[in-house]
Amino acid sequence: MNYRHFLFILLPTLFISSCHNAQDLTIEDERFHIKVIDLNKQNLELYWLNNKGEKIETFNNLKNHLDQNGDSLIYAMNAGMYLKDHSPQGFYIENGIIHKQIDTTTTGFGNFYLQPNGIFYLTKDGTAKVTSTQDLTDLSNIKYATQSGPMLVIDGMIHPAFNKGSKNVHIRNAVGILPDGRLLLVISREKINFYDLATFYLQHGCNNALYLDGFVSRIYDPANGIEQMDGRFGVMIGVKN
Repeated sequence: MNYRHFLFILLPTLFISSCHNAQDLTIEDERFHIKVIDLNKQNLELYWLNNKGEKIETFNNLKNHLDQNGDSLIYAMNAGMYLKDHSPQGFYIENGIIHKQIDTTTTGFGNFYLQPNGIFYLTKDGTAKVTSTQDLTDLSNIKYATQSGPMLVIDGMIHPAFNKGSKNVHIRNAVGILPDGRLLLVISREKINFYDLATFYLQHGCNNALYLDGFVSRIYDPANGIEQMDGRFGVMIGVKN
């Protein structure tokens, strides 16, 4: 795909420098619930099935699953689109096991197929990545992965299908990688369009960012007094202690 027409926003040099200073970076925006995850200090994994091979589906079930394994859930977010049976819509790897292959379909109904879509994944050495689906060719070092779409930011440019001022607004959640390698997870407090969500990630130095899901999105963040326990999902992001 030709990306020459992507909107490119130059970021102030001073701001980018501050992004590289992992200790000083604080991100605040009243439009979002924001979570920054440092994989060097925090344990983040993707969850779909429990020890019996049953779908977990809810934050309560995820809490119980971790409790049974001697861990505690400290943060959770749904992590991609799912089918009616709550199975992942696209590519999914959990703890090194490929449960669903990459969906390479380029035409289809819904946001998932707004090209390019993308994949959020964690490598076996603990690095987080977001990439366009077509650019992921080597699966050998992936421990966790979830496919969703559309991409919000692709190689430093906003997805070309997004329009400033679009009336296509929903509650939305997403993931991006900050310049220092940490994850930037957000869910909007109010309805937001794709353009504004993508702009937020670009302004914070994320070279790549991926939309995860829409109005069904929820988070569990008790440290900040947020426990949205009513959702039923496919794949979930979980941070445990």
